[in-house]
Parts: sequence; structure tokens; C-alpha cells
Amino acid sequence: MDLGSTFNSPLGRSVSVGDFIGNLVTAAIVVSGIIMVLLFILGGVSMIASAGSGDAKGAANGKQAITWALVGFVVVFTAYWVIRIIEIWSGTNFLTAPDPF
Repeated sequence: MDLGSTFNSPLGRSVSVGDFIGNLVTAAIVVSGIIMVLLFILGGVSMIASAGSGDAKGAANGKQAITWALVGFVVVFTAYWVIRIIEIWSGTNFLTAPDPF
């Protein structure tokens, strides 16, 4: 299916559904990486600020944020490599395809 002609793209690009999904997955991986880095930073700042004031609950919240950031990293990392393995086995390139734009 040619999305460019189906939706009358003003830019005249022809983007297939596979290209669109590939770009969407790539963007999701980038956004999740940004969120992970922010959680690491905010969790670390929370732990440092709570340690300085003696607030055990704030330090626990910071530790929990860092723990969930690590869990999220493992999930995204694993998902990326599962997709790459599927690409290799099937001979398709929907994550590593050149950008159609």
C-alpha cells in the first residue's frame, strides 16, 4: 500500500506501511531511551537530595525510579534485539531500512 498516494501526501513521498511502522518503532525506542535517561537523572537527584535532608522516603522513591529505569532499559534492549533477530531470520529490514524521507 502506497501511503503517499492514498492520503495525497503534499510532499510527494511514497511511504509504505512497513516504512511507517519501522519509523514508528524506531521513534519509540528513541523516546524510551530519553525517558530512561531522565528517570536516571531525576532518581539520582532525588536520592542525593533526600540523603542530604535525612528523608528515607524520598531516598526510597529515588531508588525506585532508578530501578524502574533499569527494568525499562532491559525491556527496550531485549525488544530491540528480538526485532533485529526477526529481521535477520525473515530477511526484512524494517528497523534498519534507510530512511525514506
